[in-house]
Amino acid sequence: MPEQPPQSFANHTRLDPPFHYFVLPVFFFTLLLTIWKLIKNFGFESAWMVVVSVAAVAAIIKIRNYSLRQQDRIIRLEERLRLAALLPESSRGKIPMLSESQLIALRFASDAEVPALVEKTVAGNLKAVEIKKAIVNWRPDYWRI
Repeated sequence: MPEQPPQSFANHTRLDPPFHYFVLPVFFFTLLLTIWKLIKNFGFESAWMVVVSVAAVAAIIKIRNYSLRQQDRIIRLEERLRLAALLPESSRGKIPMLSESQLIALRFASDAEVPALVEKTVAGNLKAVEIKKAIVNWRPDYWRI
């Protein structure tokens, strides 16, 4: 794997070029073309092609979301296991109080920062973006897209 730049709050979001720059534009452009064709040549076949194009766009978005949800579930499990290992016994009872988005955000926190950040998150009910901004030593996640 090529050398990755250090990850931080400013650069942790990623795009998947084949998906974001090819698949999505092709399907959206096709949808626009089918609508244009329906306007120019109204008929059952043109109307049906618009329905098929809408279904195709919905399908690729749903398929993408299914894989992201699966990644979220895995991250949630990994972080619960990580927190159980890193938190002192007195704080382990707070793990179930963390929401899925909070657990996902905590994955970027270094092991040393986790106990204090969990306390701060539970006490202030921090949102994911607030958790990410509070992280000093970023633990990169290069696999999530």
